[in-house]
Amino acid sequence: MFSDFFLGMQQDLKVFLLPPVLCAVFRLIFILVYRPKKSPRGEWRKWITCFRYAFWWGMDFNAYVFLIPLILVSIPGAFLPVYFAMGDGVRMGLLLVYAAALYTAFIAKMVFYAHFHDTFNQTIWLGKNADKRNFADIFFHQNHGAWLLLGYLPYLAFCWAAGNALLSLPSFSYPIVTEGVGQYAINTLVFIAAILLFYWLRYGGTLRHRLKPEWDEVPPLVKEDAVLGKASIDDLIALEMVWKRPVQEVLHHSDEESREILASVLPKNFAAYAPLEAFKRTAQGARITPPRHIFFLLGESYGQVFFDDPYRDLNLMEAGTQFRAEPHTVSINNFISSGMISQPSLVSLLLGIYDADLELNENVLFWNHTLPTSLPLQLKALGYHTSFWYGGGLNWGSLVHFIPALGFDAAYGGTDICMNDAPRTWLGVYDHLFLAEAARRIRAEGKAQPSFHFLYTTSNHGPFRIPIEEYGFDAARLNPAMAAALEKNAAKYRGLGCAWYADWALCRFIDEMREAFPDSLFIVTGDHMGGEVPLVEGVTERQELLLRERILTAFSLYHPELTPEHLEYNTIGGHMNILPTLIELIAPKGTSYYAIEKPLTERIDHIVTPYAWLTRGEIGFYRERAAQELTVTAGMLPWMFDTERFTAERDAYVELTAYYVRHPELLMKR
Repeated sequence: MFSDFFLGMQQDLKVFLLPPVLCAVFRLIFILVYRPKKSPRGEWRKWITCFRYAFWWGMDFNAYVFLIPLILVSIPGAFLPVYFAMGDGVRMGLLLVYAAALYTAFIAKMVFYAHFHDTFNQTIWLGKNADKRNFADIFFHQNHGAWLLLGYLPYLAFCWAAGNALLSLPSFSYPIVTEGVGQYAINTLVFIAAILLFYWLRYGGTLRHRLKPEWDEVPPLVKEDAVLGKASIDDLIALEMVWKRPVQEVLHHSDEESREILASVLPKNFAAYAPLEAFKRTAQGARITPPRHIFFLLGESYGQVFFDDPYRDLNLMEAGTQFRAEPHTVSINNFISSGMISQPSLVSLLLGIYDADLELNENVLFWNHTLPTSLPLQLKALGYHTSFWYGGGLNWGSLVHFIPALGFDAAYGGTDICMNDAPRTWLGVYDHLFLAEAARRIRAEGKAQPSFHFLYTTSNHGPFRIPIEEYGFDAARLNPAMAAALEKNAAKYRGLGCAWYADWALCRFIDEMREAFPDSLFIVTGDHMGGEVPLVEGVTERQELLLRERILTAFSLYHPELTPEHLEYNTIGGHMNILPTLIELIAPKGTSYYAIEKPLTERIDHIVTPYAWLTRGEIGFYRERAAQELTVTAGMLPWMFDTERFTAERDAYVELTAYYVRHPELLMKR
């Protein structure tokens, strides 16, 4: 009986060999059709890396070509001799169904790329309510649809012949190694090995799910090539990625609906075709001497909670607390991020409008165009040379394409500028090493031209495996009670240690740059609240975070002429207030600029993002329809549920982003 299973399993493996070959052929056709340079001459490493990575990533689907017949044919065939005899016919039927799916996805991708210069993306969702007759007309008369459909016949005939040829290859007979219980044990191990083989294939040649191939991990030399980068994604994988991220309903709105929704943030009777024109402002005149160097530090998971009074004695923000206490550092302790996760937060800060989870950095339109609200674009207009520095690789989030389109003059990835053997997490090079190399290069640039540097760190992120003790983390020195409480909680110990380390690395960079360039202006904030929270059992009063502690990020501003009076009106703020604040502090009077929010030099009564709202006395979270009093306390605060405020304003900001996605003709060519 088990010998039949063993023979059937080999047949399943033979059938499995064909789909990866088909995917590779489709990949090659795509490259040869759409890539300007058709030959790999001089680029063999890039091509080989593309096909290698795509092969393993494609196993996310292709591995099931082994598993499904194993379950549906080989296992029952081991018990049913009649079914075993017809097993190859069933395998061929399953193979042809899957092969047809591969071909369908391939021709759909080819057509889609011809129209949108991109593989499958969220635009697919826009076809739901489109004129299907128009689609058919385009398909048959523009994309040679009849020939593509006729292609099923020779294609499936080839698959049938190739599949039968593979199945006819000789198989190994099942060896009898021992008898009785020993043979049953070996049979069990063979069955388990077959299951492990499936998972090893599906996870891309590893049994660790965390190492499974995905878009963010596509090697940079492949991802920086627009066609090869897209070719590294098998067609079914690309469709799955779109399916997992359905487009928001906002992208279905008509222009008439948009005008109604945008009315809550636009001036009355504003009728311009480009709504961002309503957010054009005029600077009132510089409040400080314009610095030669501006540093915008965005710290991974750099939350306000670590600075709050209930956790201050933990001394986790040892360096940051000293920096905040300086007379020319101004901090706002109620500061809200523009995104709940990294990419929307970063994109919103740089582009000047809320990303609203529309993943503008992954939208090919924003790889060659931008908006007038762009942060680097507006600083370039003030005479600054702009540079972007990221601790990881610029292939993450398609930054290699998105960052130049924003108007940055230069972009650097930590994995590129640091030594190849520089220690790193799975996100990027250790913060202090990345920032040290960035500092070295910035000093080497000198003072000839005013410069703006946006630096984004990565280390304060799970799984928190940085050797924090080597860099000075000593829990007993910071707080003996905390050290004792963390003795049996290694995960929290390492998480809080990484928070301390990230803060130390940021402030060390600040000190180094202030010594080199004393007139510098520093903006310090976090991408979002995250990482390990400073709730330590037996030390802190609560074991549950307040809403403000879950959401608010840190914010500090430093310049040798800055005083609290410059921002005296405000106890609240948000990411989208940073750009106009910077302009109002340094720009000459009469300078025109774009910003969707007011500067912190003016009184702000409330902040609204696509995710949350903030007033001087309350914080609310739209996803949970809940709110709490905006109070720093060691105790617990009551919740207000089924509560939403400023929803019209929230909807308008999301609509503003969607409007420009739907109207690419309004984007600025880089």
